[in-house]
Amino acid sequence: MSGRDPFCQPRRMRRGAALTLMFASVLVAGAATGALPQADRKSAADEARSAAPAGHHADVTRAAEEAMADGKSAMEAAKRAVSRSGDRWGAVYSQGEYEEFEETLDGQYTGVGLWARSARDGRIEVTKVRSGSPAATAGIRPGDLLRSVDGEKTDGRPVTEVVAMLRGDATDAPAGTTVRLGLERGTRAWTETVRRAQLSTDSVAVRKAAGSVTVIRVDTFTKGSGDQVREAVRRSPPGAGIILDLRANSGGLVTEAVTAASAFLDGGLVATYDVDGEQRALHAEPGGDTTRPLVTLVDGGTMSAAELLTGAVQDRGRALVVGSRTFGKGSVQMPSRLPDGSVAELTVGHYRTPSGRAVDGRGITPDLEADEGALQRAETVLRGLAGPS
Repeated sequence: MSGRDPFCQPRRMRRGAALTLMFASVLVAGAATGALPQADRKSAADEARSAAPAGHHADVTRAAEEAMADGKSAMEAAKRAVSRSGDRWGAVYSQGEYEEFEETLDGQYTGVGLWARSARDGRIEVTKVRSGSPAATAGIRPGDLLRSVDGEKTDGRPVTEVVAMLRGDATDAPAGTTVRLGLERGTRAWTETVRRAQLSTDSVAVRKAAGSVTVIRVDTFTKGSGDQVREAVRRSPPGAGIILDLRANSGGLVTEAVTAASAFLDGGLVATYDVDGEQRALHAEPGGDTTRPLVTLVDGGTMSAAELLTGAVQDRGRALVVGSRTFGKGSVQMPSRLPDGSVAELTVGHYRTPSGRAVDGRGITPDLEADEGALQRAETVLRGLAGPS
């Protein structure tokens, strides 16, 4: 899980472990990670002094140490250890990669403008293309498969590793450098060379629909997006309904998702999570608008922090959820610094909705199934919730 503002990691990664939830579907120009509340974490100094990490963190650290002692790559050894552990969401990053991922969540990144996810068969699927981005100019579309980056196959790789390849993190590639993408669409396979650019996330968009309905679309939870949602609610006409569109939202900073939940809840539980068996909780701030009609729109690309928010408003009877079953990513990862400065993130627990539902591997089932024309269906439902005018 991740956070900024009152409980955030600084721009540069602190020494030692800081509890996070790494979201598997990410903006392919920057990963979505984040930190849990300061109250739920040790200080950086405490972490630096803490004992060796437990469980397979220790195994990964040991593999890295042994590789370094033999004059081999600690990072590669750590990756092999993670692979052997069977941790689906585990990953290893260079120090630069991890810092770049955090910077992305501050709203700026260098990349090509793709959102993607790792499909269950291990292939990397494009879920969204940013308008006006290098990827859009190249004609890449949602649903395309990304099969290689600069000749390196992507199948079976963690999507966060593919992110690093696209960004050129290994060489600290700046905007203007090129990257060669191997793509597949149906029976067509082709190679496209695109030029990286400096992009901003602009993750929240607000528009008015028919009947004074406000549509708030959140693409990913980056720094400040929770407050943007709250401001959009405050600016909506009194009593008017809201559609919270979380389709293809790949997750992001959990603290921002909790802030967004606070726009619709008057305090109370948003989610619980466990860390090596220890139970903890996330709560909304009091004072949210609990009266106006709310519909949350989701699909198979709704993941992690977006699922946490969806589960909260659904369980607490605050919103009607419309769309299709969400992805099902609800595991908690903890990063630890390896001897060479790289970072291993390994699963240590899972989160649950307020009613105790597990999300990981299951997703959230909407109250009303809708695929084609889901937005129009949501508008119809919202008008019904609002009653006669």
